[in-house]
Amino acid sequence: MPTIRARRFREDLPMPTIRARRSSLVRNAIAAGGVVLRHRDGAPEVVLTGRHADGTWVFPKGTPDDGEEIEDTALREVEEETGLKVRILRDLGTTDYWFAAPGERVHKFVHFFLMEPTGGDTSEHDHEYDEVRWVPADEARRLLSFDTYREILDRALAAASEAA
Repeated sequence: MPTIRARRFREDLPMPTIRARRSSLVRNAIAAGGVVLRHRDGAPEVVLTGRHADGTWVFPKGTPDDGEEIEDTALREVEEETGLKVRILRDLGTTDYWFAAPGERVHKFVHFFLMEPTGGDTSEHDHEYDEVRWVPADEARRLLSFDTYREILDRALAAASEAA
């Protein structure tokens, strides 16, 4: 029968290491946007903004300019990104998410508002998105790229039905 010897820890041998990760900077970011809602033939429709390259569909939003109030940011960004003139009907609250940028992690807080169109045309949207379109709410739920946006859609539809 073979003899089993206990292995002893030797302080002079290097311990295996895991390559240390560079620490990354963490910063907070704020944005504001809106769920633009209308009813067509009694059914709710919302405006979505999409990028063809990655298939992303979201609600319009963007970053405040220096000194800009959050509501003004939402109105400006929705107008720029959709081509629509809108007015705010109700605050839908804030959502947040994390993403990585070169050398940092970003915790983004987005303030959303329920909005209605007062003019303009989606064909007048800026270059940030490839496509802007009106979508029935049930189709929007399928198209939206992130759960946080589906939650905002639910808030908007609930707020619109409360107001009706």
